[in-house]
Amino acid sequence: MKLSSQASPRVPGTVFSGFGMRRRLLLAQTLVLLAGGVTTWVVASVVGPPLFREHLHMAGVAHDSNEQYHAEQAYQHATALSIGVAITVAALTALIATAYLSRRLQHSVAEVSAAASAVAEGRYDIRVAPPRLGLEFDEMATAFNKMADRLQAVESSRRQLFGDLAHEIRTPVAVLEAYLEAVEDGVRVLDQPTIAMLREQTGRLVRFSADAAALAQAEEAHATITPGWVEADEVARSVSAALADRFAAKSVALTLQVSGGTRFWADRQRLVQVLNNLLDNALRHTAPGGHVRLTVETTGNDVVFTVSDDGEGVAAEHLPHVFERFYRADSARNRDRGGSGLGLAIAKALTEAHGGTITATSPGPGAGTTFTVTVPSLPVAGARRGSQREYA
Repeated sequence: MKLSSQASPRVPGTVFSGFGMRRRLLLAQTLVLLAGGVTTWVVASVVGPPLFREHLHMAGVAHDSNEQYHAEQAYQHATALSIGVAITVAALTALIATAYLSRRLQHSVAEVSAAASAVAEGRYDIRVAPPRLGLEFDEMATAFNKMADRLQAVESSRRQLFGDLAHEIRTPVAVLEAYLEAVEDGVRVLDQPTIAMLREQTGRLVRFSADAAALAQAEEAHATITPGWVEADEVARSVSAALADRFAAKSVALTLQVSGGTRFWADRQRLVQVLNNLLDNALRHTAPGGHVRLTVETTGNDVVFTVSDDGEGVAAEHLPHVFERFYRADSARNRDRGGSGLGLAIAKALTEAHGGTITATSPGPGAGTTFTVTVPSLPVAGARRGSQREYA
C-alpha cells in the first residue's frame, strides 16, 4: 500500500521531534538503564564499603590490616563485575524487547496510517487487523473498522440514492419531452387531454421532490422533532377524518378502532405524517370495495398504531425491503400507482426518531398487509434506534 512521502512537520522545541517511534523507545530504555546503572554504582561505592568494613571488624579483622585491604579489593572487584554483568544483560534484554515491541507498534501504526490514507482517497473497503498489543490498540483498530464500515455504507447509500433519483425522474421527464416535441412538430395539439397528461407528469415531479425533501427531513428528525403530550385517539381520529374523502372516492372502507384515551410523548405533526403515509400506502394497494383498519392500543409503556388492509399483500421475500428508499415489489409497489417509493422510508425514519419501531407483516400476495408502529408513551433519553435527541 502506497504511503505519502511527505515528512511530518517538526514541532519547535521538542527534543524527540526528529525521532521515529523505534528510536524514541530505544532512547527511553537507554536513559532508564543509564539512570539505574549510575544509581547502582553510586550506592555501591558510597554505602557498600563502610558496611563491608564494619562487618570485617565485627568478624575480628584488624583495622588497616592486609586482610582488610585484600577483602575490600575483592569486594570492589566483585561489585564492579556484578554491576557490569547486570547492566549488560539488562541492556541486551531491553534492546531485544524494545526492538520487538517497537517493530510491532510501528507496523500497527503504519497499517492504520496507510488504511486512513486509503479511506481518504475513497477506498472504504479497507480494514485493519487488531494488533493484539493491548486493549487500547485493539479498540483503536475496532473503532477504525467501524468508521470505515459507516463511511462505506454512507457512500453506498449515496450512490444508490443518486441512481434512484435519476431513474425516478427519467420517466416523467421523458414523457414531458416526448409530448412537447410532438406539440412542436404538430403531431399533437395542445388540447385538454395533452394538457392533462402534462399536468400529470409535472405533478409526479412535484410529489417526488416533496417526498425527497420530506425524507431528508425525516432522517434528520432527531434534530427537528418537537415532542409534547398528545392524545393517541385524537391523532388517529384526525388522520382518519383528513383521508376520509380519498377513501370514499375509491370506494375503500376506512374504520378506526381505539382502546380509550392515551396520552403519550411525541411530535404530533411527525406522527400524523407517519400515519398518513401508511394509510396512503394502504389505499393505493387496496382495490375498490376493500377495507383498511386503523387501530390504536396501549401495550405496557408503548402506544401501538396498526394499519391493516385486505389488499394486494407482499410476498415474503419483499417484506425485509419494504422500508428501503425507492424499493418496489412488482406486484405490490407499481410506479403507475403514483407513489414515489419514499413514503414507507419516511415513516420508518420518523418512527425511529421517536425511539420507536415499525414493522410490516403479510400472509402473502392477495392476503393484505399490516404495518405496526410502536412508540414509547413516556419521554426517553435518546432513541432506541437512530435518534440522538434527549427529550426533556
